[in-house]
Amino acid sequence: MLGVVQRIVNDRARAEDIVHDAFIKIWSGAAGFDATRGSARGWMFTVARHLALNSVRNSAREVSMDDDSDSDSHAQTTLEGWQEMGDAFDWRVNPGRVYTCLEQLEPVRRNCIFHAYVDGYSHQQIAQKLGAPLGTVKAWIKRSLASLRECIG
Repeated sequence: MLGVVQRIVNDRARAEDIVHDAFIKIWSGAAGFDATRGSARGWMFTVARHLALNSVRNSAREVSMDDDSDSDSHAQTTLEGWQEMGDAFDWRVNPGRVYTCLEQLEPVRRNCIFHAYVDGYSHQQIAQKLGAPLGTVKAWIKRSLASLRECIG
């Protein structure tokens, strides 16, 4: 749990505080857990992830942006690079139905899903990281989620 939160907030001490808060929230809200909606482990990770994302949003951190002169020269290289990008995540750790469905996605689209739901990146941050247009990233995520839903369901 600490690893997931630390990836989202990029600060070990802050991540430890968030995990502590998550355990308190989990302990105090345990009576509200519904096993028919999913596993306890999944619920616990969701609580921690939401607290981490809220912490990032509330911290009002500024994301530095390249100025236009740097981004113009860099744009062509990055747009070509995302098409050839390999997997950035070792997502094969937990095999199963999700494994099979994720495997069917192109690596760049799978990475978008992981960046959004594991790292907690916004669509804009994913677009910057991949050097792809924002609209393209949004479309990839939307279509990938639809594919996963259809495959799993």
